[in-house]
Amino acid sequence: MRIVIPTGENNGYLSKMGAHFGKAPFYTIITTDENGEIVEVEGVKNPGHSGGACGNAVTNILSLNPDSLIVVGIGAHPAEGFAKAGLDVYVDRESVTVEESIKKLLNNELHKITTGTCSIK
Repeated sequence: MRIVIPTGENNGYLSKMGAHFGKAPFYTIITTDENGEIVEVEGVKNPGHSGGACGNAVTNILSLNPDSLIVVGIGAHPAEGFAKAGLDVYVDRESVTVEESIKKLLNNELHKITTGTCSIK
């Protein structure tokens, strides 16, 4: 599984989670094998998005070919964009680092956004 998490820094597994998925300076990408073991940790710079719209942020994240996205918060419009693309989006407002959030995801402790619901920071 390939999981993207917007982060405030590029410190791999110890990166702090970003508050806004479209404006976070980096995306930390965690790749796990079929047993849930982490096989790769990668950090990429967020190319940003123009204006107040999050359409470019959705496109930027989808270009990373994720299976899942973990966010601190998300608005209805980008949540719909990810839903249309078939991307699973999870909300984690408690974890400080990628490490904490990934452990919660792998233990099925995160809330998955469903159509018609969103979690705005």
